[in-house]
Amino acid sequence: MTKIVLALIGLFASLQLQAQNLDKSEIQEPNGSAISIAVSKFELEDGNSFFEEAEDFERKGDYNEALTLFGKAAFEYNSVKNFNRYGLAVIKMSNMHYQLGRFADAEQILLNVALKNYSKTGNRAGVMNTYNLLGKVYLANSKYTQSMWFYTQQGILAKQLKSNNAYIESILGIVQVKIKKKDFTLALRDLKSAEWLANSIKTSQYKMQIKDARETIANKTTGKKVNPS
Repeated sequence: MTKIVLALIGLFASLQLQAQNLDKSEIQEPNGSAISIAVSKFELEDGNSFFEEAEDFERKGDYNEALTLFGKAAFEYNSVKNFNRYGLAVIKMSNMHYQLGRFADAEQILLNVALKNYSKTGNRAGVMNTYNLLGKVYLANSKYTQSMWFYTQQGILAKQLKSNNAYIESILGIVQVKIKKKDFTLALRDLKSAEWLANSIKTSQYKMQIKDARETIANKTTGKKVNPS
């Protein structure tokens, strides 16, 4: 799997120049004019086919096979300069590594491929989402300082993009970090902030996450009941 990670890291850089010429081929006629033969459509269809097949394996829990196919999809999307689909395939690859417990590989793909892709294309929402995933990966790998930093960066971007949901998710991520660090008082304070914001925008999407976090805090503070107010 390390070879796949290294290949993907090199993929984004090495294919940028190559991709400029892969979306169409030009044949010169005797009079000097050019006939453009579009080939990008077929490569895009190949990418979509690989992606759909990968999702089938993902649903079945065969993450290794899904990883390989998401990688093939990423290659095709990059070839036709469809960087939105490319970014999605790369994110999927990092998630397959995460599901397999290969946190270092997931981290490298997110940092060296996904984040660079979204930064290059000016996709701030993509950058924000990648920050969230990096926070999740670092948390799973017990790298709490890094996890906190990326969740915080997600929150900053969420405010700039006026995304209340992403901001709540960043707070809940920070709560999980603080629970791991046994900063229960600070975790509870942030949890109340997330709950207040969720109520203010009238969403119940995070109700279970908030409930589970509160119960975790209560259990870890010698079984003492935590006041939800």
